[in-house]
Amino acid sequence: MLSFTKMHSLGNDFVLLDGVRRPFHLGRDHIQHLADRHRGIGCDQLIVAEPGRNGADFSIRIFNTDGSEAEQCGNGARCFAKFLHDEGLTDQTRLVVDTGSRLIQLEIEDDWQVVVDMGAPGFEPGALPFDAQDEANVYQLDVAGETVEISAISLGNPHAVLLVDDVDTAPVERLGPAIERHSRFPQRTNVGFACPITRSKIRLRVWERGVGETLACGSGACAAAVACHRLGRIDEEIEVELPGGIASVRWPGHGPVFLRGPAVTVYRGEIDPDAL
Repeated sequence: MLSFTKMHSLGNDFVLLDGVRRPFHLGRDHIQHLADRHRGIGCDQLIVAEPGRNGADFSIRIFNTDGSEAEQCGNGARCFAKFLHDEGLTDQTRLVVDTGSRLIQLEIEDDWQVVVDMGAPGFEPGALPFDAQDEANVYQLDVAGETVEISAISLGNPHAVLLVDDVDTAPVERLGPAIERHSRFPQRTNVGFACPITRSKIRLRVWERGVGETLACGSGACAAAVACHRLGRIDEEIEVELPGGIASVRWPGHGPVFLRGPAVTVYRGEIDPDAL
């Protein structure tokens, strides 16, 4: 039997596994079954804790519902910190975690509010990767029979951010999958639809790569904040209102992005992955 913990942050939900004391050997089919909301446990991502690499306290592996592996997940990282404490794997309130694409830092505050140092955003097209000759604040993208303007940003994983007038009517289901798999993003991308409300608040919906629209996306919130800040639309400390709740993001225009929000344990259980 496989022990697991179900968690969420702002409705962005995860299944977490201990790969520190028990090596992780699940294949793509098993991951898809575990993530299935009708035949498995159900989640936006499956997250595995593993021993630290590259000088980190722990390593994190993140799998989307389609079984593909992601490089980064801000909301998942916050749940990861609480999971490590709940499982007795650490009692530290500050942790360095290797995501596979970069090292991030987690700081646990009272009431399981967790601050994630997401590292500095990247804008160089080749590093995202994104097909463009030169770095720019915005790019024209031909998609689904129209031309849209996007920002392309890396937070350890790729993000395309579109500014919209109203997130409630934004074409998330139409443009989200089309941009995710656009040929100019050879490794696919997350897609954020952002609307600045004031200098200190934006509203956001996110189409996540390999998942679809989710109630919240931590790295997507950071990417949207960075994009809006570079365009002069917001200040350095803001609230990001997502369908699942509010996250706090701070970015002064240089250096790392800081993401703050809750981590909630829903339940623990056991499942036989071979019986799915």
